[in-house]
Amino acid sequence: MAKSKPDARTYSARGDTLISRQPVLLTRYRAFTRCNHWLTAVCMFALLLSGFAFFHPSLYGLTALFGGGQVARWIHPWIGVVLALSFLGMFVQMWRLNLPNRDDVEWGKKAGHALRGNGDQLPEVGKYNAGQKAVFWGMSLSILLLLGTGLMIWEQYFAQFISIPVQRVAVVVHALSALASFFLVLAHVYAAIWTRGTIRAMTRGTVTGGWAFRHHRKWLRELAQRAGRIPTEK
Repeated sequence: MAKSKPDARTYSARGDTLISRQPVLLTRYRAFTRCNHWLTAVCMFALLLSGFAFFHPSLYGLTALFGGGQVARWIHPWIGVVLALSFLGMFVQMWRLNLPNRDDVEWGKKAGHALRGNGDQLPEVGKYNAGQKAVFWGMSLSILLLLGTGLMIWEQYFAQFISIPVQRVAVVVHALSALASFFLVLAHVYAAIWTRGTIRAMTRGTVTGGWAFRHHRKWLRELAQRAGRIPTEK
């Protein structure tokens, strides 16, 4: 005869009681940072869609999303300026946290476990892992190239200062940088969807303690030490 499971009173008698049903929550991004992120994201998608429309005739229909070809051609560079300024705001806030360190080398060696969902096999990391840092610096470089080459080929204001041969090179570099940005954005979105609980950080600004323990344990430990929940390591 199978034994019945002990009820709540049995556990209470042993000293095991449920303290709270609510998970531990940690603030990961402020409201300003989240707005900054979503403004950058909207600008990036608008640039990619309008840029693809100019890239090949078969994609020209995408200009309808912006009110037609003339409007899309006019608004595309201005969206680029907004993107550059918006990403600059993110860069100022995050560049220090994305500096490479020894943890990134170890994480990179075992990055395959992240793709297979074996997070327990990965080394402890701070607020960002090596993959996130690679996307951050890749986006920084590609946006810098997009801005520089975009200004070179902005005929309305800068054509008279740039020679035709330089503009031709700038167009190629601009297209390649846009393509690199597309794949970086794709990787970023895929990772956010694949890692359950990540999108919450950029919509609500918080993550659960369990999420932080699984994916960014060193960051969780630093926050706990700062709050005095655990002793500071000497």
